[in-house]
Parts: sequence; structure tokens; C-alpha cells
Amino acid sequence: MINVLVYGALGRMGSIVVNRVEQAEDMAVAAGVDVYSKGGAVYSRLEDVKERADVAIDFSHHTLTPPLLDWCVENNVPLVLCTTGHDEAEKAAVQAAARRIPLFFSANMSMGIALLAELAKRAAALFPEADIEIVEAHHNRKLDAPSGTALMLGRAVQEVRPDAVLTTGRSGLAKREKNEIGIQAVRMGNLPGTHVVCISTDSQTIELKHEAHDRSLFADGALAAARFLVGRPAGLYDMNALIAQA
Repeated sequence: MINVLVYGALGRMGSIVVNRVEQAEDMAVAAGVDVYSKGGAVYSRLEDVKERADVAIDFSHHTLTPPLLDWCVENNVPLVLCTTGHDEAEKAAVQAAARRIPLFFSANMSMGIALLAELAKRAAALFPEADIEIVEAHHNRKLDAPSGTALMLGRAVQEVRPDAVLTTGRSGLAKREKNEIGIQAVRMGNLPGTHVVCISTDSQTIELKHEAHDRSLFADGALAAARFLVGRPAGLYDMNALIAQA
């Protein structure tokens, strides 16, 4: 049985993770932690956790990453980090922690998005002269724009186009540069998340699209990552590592 600590347990995604863990035959909730907890079954501070955890899953906020990393390193608990929007200092802290514990870090926990990134990379390599644009749409409460997933897709394309430059939004009268990959962000309603990669030449256009129908898919990806991480050596892992073993 894998005992899971859920960080951000009272949030929208954290609550779904708790439910999914409770439904899993091979997992149990060791503890829930949320800074907004007023008492009860969910702790408000990591320091108060007494239960043993085999792995932690975090769907809270990127500003809470440093203390969580410190706690996981101190207690030797592998971490599935599902938050986005980290600044450079927070990213450096993630890298440092991964030298001490197994750490799974992805801008998107969907297996479908990981496949989309691989397909986008292959298409960009096959059509080296094509224009590429990425369009993403999310609910109106999402804080970061463009999404971490859109940036992840752009960086996947950069692996086969090293000279490509990611730009967000577009305005003014300047013409599109040939090596430019534009990323457009849309925020409206209650959309779980849609990402489209457009690859276009003068004669044809290919659209690769992933649409999330329910946020539970991200929780399912996090649980798969948690299972993958238990027993691994220290290091930084992502969805590519998870897909490689499938």
C-alpha cells in the first residue's frame, strides 16, 4: 500500500486527488495538508504531520514549493510536483531537491499532453519550414498565462528547432519572424484546458489538439507518477520517463 500525502488537499485539484487516492486499491491517504485548513482532518502545516508518507503529491501554488521541498528532503519523501508558474529561484530549489530525493515535475500531468508534445516535435522536424503557433484556453481563474503546458509544448518544438524563439501574444504592425513560435492564451468560463499546436506551410495545415474534458485526468496522471516514483533513486523525472516505461 502506497501512503500518499496530499498537499493543497482542500483545493480544486487537491480534493480530486484525495478522492482518487481513496478509490485506488493500492493507495491510501496518509495525510492532507492545506494552508487554508481551519482544523479537522487536514493539517494547516507540514510540521504537524505525524503520519508516514511514501510519496507526496502537490497541487497547491508555486510559492509554497520551497517549504514543501525542504520537508520532503528532510523526511526523504518522493514528491510529485504538479504546480506551475515557478520563478527562477523556485526552479533552482526544485533542481537542488532532485539531487536528494526522487522528484517528478511536469507542467501538465496528462499522458495525452505528453503524447501531444511528442507529436508536435515530430511534425516540426518533418516540416522544418512550417510556421508554428500554439493556442491554449483555460478557465478564467487561472493565474499564469501562457500556461506552463503551452510553454512545455513550445520547448518540445525547440528540441528539433534550436533557433526557434517563443513569443507570447501578438500586436502592432511587425511581420512574423520566421523562427518565431507564437503562443496565444485565452481565459474564459470554466474550461479545464485546451491546447492546439498549428503547423502550417503554404500548402497545408496540421492541427494537433488536446482537450481536457474533466480535471480528474490530471489527478490520474499524478497518481500514475506517484506509483512510478516510489522506489526510484533521487533525480528529476517527467512525463517522458513515465511514457517510456508504458
